[in-house]
Amino acid sequence: MKSELLKKIPLVVLAFVVLIVIVGCKKKAEPVKPQGDTNSVSAAVEQTVCPVEGGPINKDIYTVYKGKKVYFCCAGCKPIFEKDPEKYVDKLPQFAK
Repeated sequence: MKSELLKKIPLVVLAFVVLIVIVGCKKKAEPVKPQGDTNSVSAAVEQTVCPVEGGPINKDIYTVYKGKKVYFCCAGCKPIFEKDPEKYVDKLPQFAK
């Protein structure tokens, strides 16, 4: 009986970790209000939303893609982006053409 319980511990821990990642990534972003001169072409556009889940970014969680930083809302989104970055590039203002 004790060995059966010990076999289930890794599954419970894994389920807990997955739950934390899912809940952490489901934060909804508030609409970004433009600041300053919105007609200026030279105004830098800053990323404020995670390209994977759409939550507000955490500046401590990022990767560099094609020489530019891409920020994420949680650590779980970073490997998803890195697996297929071209899927998300259109959502990123730093890659706008």
